[in-house]
Amino acid sequence: MLSSELSTYITGRYVEFVVQPFSFAEFKQINSKYTFDEYLQYGGMPFLHSINFESQESKKYLKDVFNSILLKDVVKRNKIRDVDLLERIVSYVLNNVGKQFSATSISNFFKQEKRVVAPETILNYLRACEEAFLFKRLSYQDVIGKKALNVNEKYYVADHGLRAAVSGTNLKNQEVILENIVCLELIRRGYNVKVGRRVGDKEIDFVCEKDSAKLYVQVCYILTEEKTIEREFASLLGVRDNYPKVVLYKESSFKGNYEGIPAVDIEKWLLTVAQT
Repeated sequence: MLSSELSTYITGRYVEFVVQPFSFAEFKQINSKYTFDEYLQYGGMPFLHSINFESQESKKYLKDVFNSILLKDVVKRNKIRDVDLLERIVSYVLNNVGKQFSATSISNFFKQEKRVVAPETILNYLRACEEAFLFKRLSYQDVIGKKALNVNEKYYVADHGLRAAVSGTNLKNQEVILENIVCLELIRRGYNVKVGRRVGDKEIDFVCEKDSAKLYVQVCYILTEEKTIEREFASLLGVRDNYPKVVLYKESSFKGNYEGIPAVDIEKWLLTVAQT
C-alpha cells in the first residue's frame, strides 16, 4: 500500500514513517571501507552491502529495483497503458535531475520528436512516480518575500544509484549527484526543503526549514577558481538574515569562511551528526 492510499482505506488509524535509503554515514557504520566515490556511484540501497558492492552485481540489482518500482508501483497501480511514454518521461527526469523544468517543457521536447503529449498527461505520470517514491519534487520559494513561487519545479531521484543503473555512471555528473545527495540528506534531517529564488535568475540550491530553524545550503563540485567562489557565495550573501548558511564542496583549494559563510567538505558534512 502506498502513502497516498493510507488516508483512503484506514483514515485516522495509522502513523506513517517514511524510510529513506541509507545515508553515507549509515553505510560507513556497517562498512567502514565504503568510500564516498562508491556512494556517489551506487547510492544507498541497503542490499548493496550484502553483495559487497561488486560492480556488475550492484548495477544489476539497482536496475531490477528500478524496473520493479516502475512496473508494480507505477504502471500496474495506475493502469498506465502507454508504458513507452512513461519510460521516456522517467528517462527525461533522470537526465535532468536538479534542473528546472515543467510539464510543458517536457511536452515541447516530445513535439520535437514528432510526438504530441498533453502536459496534463505528463503531470499525471510524474505524480504517479512521486507517489511511488521514485522522485522527490521541490518547489521554489522567494527567500526575500518568503512566498512560494508558481514557477517551474525541480525533481530529484529517491536514490541516485537508481539513476546510475538506468542512465549510466554518476561519476560523470558529480555536481548533479552531489546536489541530489544533499537534498535527500536534508530531508532525512527533518527539514522541509525548497529551492530558493532571490533576485532575477539567482538561486540558492536549498532553503531548509524545521520548526523555527532555517538553513541555506549551496552545493558545488569544485571550489577553486575565484569566479566560482564568488558565484557560489553570492546568492547566500544576498540574504540579509541571521540564519546559518553554508557552501558544501567535494574538491576545493579554498578553506575557511567567505565573509562569514563557511565552506565545508561535503563528505565531512554527511558524516557529521549536526544540529543543522
